[in-house]
Amino acid sequence: MSSQVFEQSIQIQAGPPVVDYCITDRSLMHQWLNPALRCEPIGEWDTSVGSRSRFILNIPLLQPSLNCVIAQREPGLIVWEFQGFFKGCDRWDCQPDGNQTRLVNRFEFEIPNPAVSWGFNLFAATWTQKDMQAQLRRLKQIAEQLDREGAEGSTR
Repeated sequence: MSSQVFEQSIQIQAGPPVVDYCITDRSLMHQWLNPALRCEPIGEWDTSVGSRSRFILNIPLLQPSLNCVIAQREPGLIVWEFQGFFKGCDRWDCQPDGNQTRLVNRFEFEIPNPAVSWGFNLFAATWTQKDMQAQLRRLKQIAEQLDREGAEGSTR
């Protein structure tokens, strides 16, 4: 079983604290996540190390899910580890770049079941990479809007 890595990045006209907030605020998360995906906390919503959540793919009848635990957390960095039909981690890293942020999303995983792995690679791998790019573009729009609203509010 070999590990696969999908890595995407985007330049955002907002500081790392704003981008980090967009990644970790659950209501904002549901604005940039793929609409077919939802995140539910296991217990109370929290983004500290050890907190648990479940990402659920809204496919009629199936609704496969990944149970996740936050494995690493510091300002501008969060890593969700997961087990299920995928095993691996989803890393979000806000890298300061002047008054901007380079956001890097690294999705590293293995698919233990050979049939699921074959199906994923045949049907979903390309879609997953395109979806990651679309999520980053949506997140960028939200972060830049929040940053503009914050800047406008501070000049009043």
